[in-house]
Amino acid sequence: MWTSIVCYLVCALQVSAAATAQESDSKYWIENGKRMLDERSKLQLRTNKAKNVIMFLGDGMSLTTLTAARIYKGQLQNISGESEHLSFERFPFTGISKTYCVDNQVADSACTATAYLCGVKSNKATIGVTSKVLLGDCPASVPEEHRVTSMMQWAQWAGKATGIVTTTRVTDASPAGTYAQTAHRDWESDEDMIKKSGGKTNLTQCEDIALQLITKEPGRNFKVIMGGGRDNFMKKEVNSTGKRNDEDLVLNWMNDKKTRFGDKIAKYITNREELMKTDMSKTDFVLGLFHRSHMDYRLKSNFETQPTLQEMTRNAIQLLQKEPNGYVLFVEGGLIDKAHHKTWARIALDETLEFSKAVSDAVALTSEDDTLIVVTSDHAHTMSMAGYPKRNANILGLTNELAMDNMTYTTLSYANGPKKSFTNDSTCHRVNVTGEDIEKIDFEYPSLTDRSSETHGGDDVMVFARGPMSHLFIGNYEQNQIALGIAMAAGISTDHPTTNTSNVVRLQFAGKTILSMSILISLVQILKCSS
Repeated sequence: MWTSIVCYLVCALQVSAAATAQESDSKYWIENGKRMLDERSKLQLRTNKAKNVIMFLGDGMSLTTLTAARIYKGQLQNISGESEHLSFERFPFTGISKTYCVDNQVADSACTATAYLCGVKSNKATIGVTSKVLLGDCPASVPEEHRVTSMMQWAQWAGKATGIVTTTRVTDASPAGTYAQTAHRDWESDEDMIKKSGGKTNLTQCEDIALQLITKEPGRNFKVIMGGGRDNFMKKEVNSTGKRNDEDLVLNWMNDKKTRFGDKIAKYITNREELMKTDMSKTDFVLGLFHRSHMDYRLKSNFETQPTLQEMTRNAIQLLQKEPNGYVLFVEGGLIDKAHHKTWARIALDETLEFSKAVSDAVALTSEDDTLIVVTSDHAHTMSMAGYPKRNANILGLTNELAMDNMTYTTLSYANGPKKSFTNDSTCHRVNVTGEDIEKIDFEYPSLTDRSSETHGGDDVMVFARGPMSHLFIGNYEQNQIALGIAMAAGISTDHPTTNTSNVVRLQFAGKTILSMSILISLVQILKCSS
């Protein structure tokens, strides 16, 4: 461990010396600042409608996570990380959203998904329903007036294609917000409903999240579904890891596409090789389930079998970009959150960089003239960046300053979590982190309050936007405004269409009839006058 630390410090000193030479000149700061302001002054508002929309969600990507991740990015390249940028931090418009639930100061991923995807704030752990629905109350979630629709449904009503990509289970809370309506975020399969409710939930009244994705609108119409969670779609059988009691939903998905779109190409894929071999320009529907549960962290994954978020995003865009009416795509970097819950700071930062790469690819594959890209987070985490570490000090390392107990501490730490800062003996001494292997990929960073899992934070989160109407996302606002802003930018209605094709035909016919009658009356009047 000490050898790697020494090597790191030598590199850091070299970087620091180069940075100091440049930054010690006042002209550097003045000219750099003027250049950025000049670019700002020339920004033109794009007020046209967005043909396409891509919403990126960094689950649990707090402001501290952004700061630490950009420093981590720079340090991986042996440059000054403090002045680095994540790809989306260069977007022209930024804002801040308030993340609380109707019933909670600190939010979870379910009520927030309902806000930023459906435009309505709700109760903790519920999805796609109003706050009249309490957690686990199946009967209350059934009436239509207690249900809300997502931007994916609005997009489909407007004739746009839709899709989702995530590194979590596709039935996890965030992606479920695009299609599900449920009183409990954990009702991901019919087996989950039985276990979570103690057998008391009426399965004939409420449907699990996976079933809704495959059989109900808007999920059944998604052109792209990529992520983990394969077990929630497979039936319990010999030699199967499936959890379902009722049916095989993968087979249901294949049959549905064949029945409704016989001439379209639909592919079910389960690994990276199958994804990379799929020609998206000749494919109409993709169901990619790359893991039994959540996908593996990049630092712990098998690169040969599991695709990256970047690869999934790129392929999703390539499939959707041939749609004549445009598309709405939701992409989640969901493992940032999962790592924070374990106080695995290194992995959380690495997953943030993976997320940044996916955004970068989306920017490269689309045009700012017709594609709105919005990047945000659902909630914060309790990780803090503190002490007075020197410039270029390892963001994942020690501050090299001593506290009152004559021991140093890590720059990153958590307010709560599974890694206690204090020992259990009567002296309540703090754990000496210098004796631990902080170079481990899954080193647990210290926390103040002992919990089995670290909690979310209640902080506001950042919003970054580029493309048509991206200026709508500046300022400080309620999180539900994001969904409504996207709808406005894309020119899609949040209301259900009130007329069907036959009604339109009748209205058009009636219009022609009225016009004909008007002409006939005029002719009669003319004839009367002439006589």
